[in-house]
Amino acid sequence: MIRGPLVSGVLIFLNAEAFLEEAIESVLAQTWNDWELLLVDDGSTDRSTSIARRYAELQGERIVYLEHHGHMNRGKSTSRNLGLQRARGEYVAFLDADDVWLPAKLARQAAALSRHPEAVMLYGPTQYWHSWARETRQRDFQGVLGVRAEVLYRGSYLLSRYLARTGIIPGICSILARRKAVVAVGGFEESIQQMFEDQTLIAKLCLYGPVFVDSGCYDLYRQHPGSSSSQAVNAGAYHPWRPSLSSLAYLQWLADYVATQPSPDDNLHRKLKRELWIQRHRIAGNTIGLARLVIEIARRKLSSVSDTHSKAITR
Repeated sequence: MIRGPLVSGVLIFLNAEAFLEEAIESVLAQTWNDWELLLVDDGSTDRSTSIARRYAELQGERIVYLEHHGHMNRGKSTSRNLGLQRARGEYVAFLDADDVWLPAKLARQAAALSRHPEAVMLYGPTQYWHSWARETRQRDFQGVLGVRAEVLYRGSYLLSRYLARTGIIPGICSILARRKAVVAVGGFEESIQQMFEDQTLIAKLCLYGPVFVDSGCYDLYRQHPGSSSSQAVNAGAYHPWRPSLSSLAYLQWLADYVATQPSPDDNLHRKLKRELWIQRHRIAGNTIGLARLVIEIARRKLSSVSDTHSKAITR
């Protein structure tokens, strides 16, 4: 029996010609080569399709081009699930078309997950990447984890933490998961296709088994106005700190999903109930969201001062 690659990477794209080549090249630049890359076209109408097809032709079976029937646009969750259906690896990783993996991602994360066989998933901090645009005045910064790194956690505990502090939710490009676990939970939730679609899989995996939090940062999250999150904020469909229809839809789905679990977590139920109340009461929710934002800014400033002080001491 021929063994498949250890890691299957799933990269979905829609009209991403400006960044797609850089994303694919970041996979080709990995220091560890036991991987396959599944390029899933969600109905692109620009040069993205020809770019992806060219890489698939050049790389043979190592890079595979996939599309929906009739070159249709089906959404993020359905597209990632299409990639998962074709994946052969023991582990799966995800990459968005406008982001990149750093060269050591697969080597370091595969080694870490192999050291923790009980973990269904691991993730680390994400680098928020402004400096790709030369004209930017904003600095890159690393997202906060909100919990101690290099620790194996009960997944439902982490999920409870994410509910009240959205800034610590793992980025989809930062995770590495066991494919069997992803298949067992049914992959991404196809009733949610845009905002929070990545969090449906993360929530399912957190409720399925332990999660290892890694200290290493191995992905760059490109910040630009054309990203789906920026567009959703501009359209008023989503805001990270205020009530929105997208947030409410995700939390309602999560509450229903949690209710199906065989071992109820009372703390998670309480926090879900509280967050749903906040989302349903806009005035109170806006006030609470503003307070949380202020607290988060203070936390990050204190963390930055602490890091600077520690570096000064060790010099």
